[in-house]
Amino acid sequence: MSPSRIVHVDGAYLPEEEAKVSVFDRGFLMADAVYEVTSVLGGRLIDFPGHAARLARSLAELDMESPVSEAELLAIHRELVRLNGIDEGLVYLQISRGNPGDRDFAFPDPKAVKGTIVLFTQSKPGLADNPAAKAGLKVISIPDIRWGRRDIKTVQLLYPSMGKMMARKAGADDAWFTEEGGVVTEGTSNNAWIVTGGRIVTRHLSRDILHGITRAAVLRFAREAQMAVEERPFTVEEARAADEAFVTSASAFVLPVVEIDGAPVGNGRPGPVATRLREIYIEESRRAAI
Repeated sequence: MSPSRIVHVDGAYLPEEEAKVSVFDRGFLMADAVYEVTSVLGGRLIDFPGHAARLARSLAELDMESPVSEAELLAIHRELVRLNGIDEGLVYLQISRGNPGDRDFAFPDPKAVKGTIVLFTQSKPGLADNPAAKAGLKVISIPDIRWGRRDIKTVQLLYPSMGKMMARKAGADDAWFTEEGGVVTEGTSNNAWIVTGGRIVTRHLSRDILHGITRAAVLRFAREAQMAVEERPFTVEEARAADEAFVTSASAFVLPVVEIDGAPVGNGRPGPVATRLREIYIEESRRAAI
């Protein structure tokens, strides 16, 4: 039998079988919680400062307080990576508004009810050598019916999960959300990009999309490499006619999209821009990992 994974719950490191959260926790009852996922390469954390900053923003937007400081959070991440022997993988972090002792729509007093914090690791050998980087992803487009604050990284993930299942049923890998007129917002768990007219295009930041940490890093690396970048909306129609398409996320890094709604993008194979950006991202992220 393999050794039990060690998880972190409210200051304690426990075997996963012993970890418990109250049935009255608002994260469980009302999805009143936020989360982050940080990748691990070579046993070190990728883009941790960015994830910590976005976590602080998500908490502030929901009038929640963090039960730990950023320094404590970093120490917990590193200890979980060490305890579980993670070389390549992920660290999942979730903070809820806590357990008020009963169910109520009204928020509990944060001075009386401390938030619940949970972290666990997921070992993902070969994370940096994902076969999808060479094969490319097939995506479908679906209407975006999520709530209007997609910039807050909450655990309200039912519709994105449904989108993943819609894609699977259609024989695809993922789905892109679209608004009126076929305008793309983002993927179910990633930011969406195209390459057209010699320019890299991704939707501008607003409340309509998650402010991706990997998105920000890829934009920076692209500009440093003297690639032309535009932050603006684009449609499914424009994406299907583009030279390339790709997605970015903390767990996928950069992955090419080779088909949208059954139509090939470009020549139907991963393109040079997405391939190069993935190489740059992994190389630079390894160098800056902590």
